[in-house]
Amino acid sequence: MSEKIDTFALGEKIVNVIKTVYDPEIPVDIYELGLIYDVFVNEDYDVKILMTLTTPNCPVAESLPLEVEERVKSIDEVRSAIVEMTFDPPWSQDLMSEEAKLELGML
Repeated sequence: MSEKIDTFALGEKIVNVIKTVYDPEIPVDIYELGLIYDVFVNEDYDVKILMTLTTPNCPVAESLPLEVEERVKSIDEVRSAIVEMTFDPPWSQDLMSEEAKLELGML
């Protein structure tokens, strides 16, 4: 890849892909649910995503991070992607976007 890619634009592209991943029990994407804590993109287009789950014993604890990783890896500009799980801080409804709260009738 000879031409440089704007990492900010790539970050937006990554977020848009993450927004296509839904929690199977809640009809809201995982980004709006607040499950994505951070997305890092370095100058080599390696991506690291820090995410959590609604609960540590979530039924999709194994498959959801893999799904996020695979979808992000499918972006042409991304060289590699890794998802790191954390439960610090623990997820709470306060992390949800206004859009997610509205979708779930919480507003």
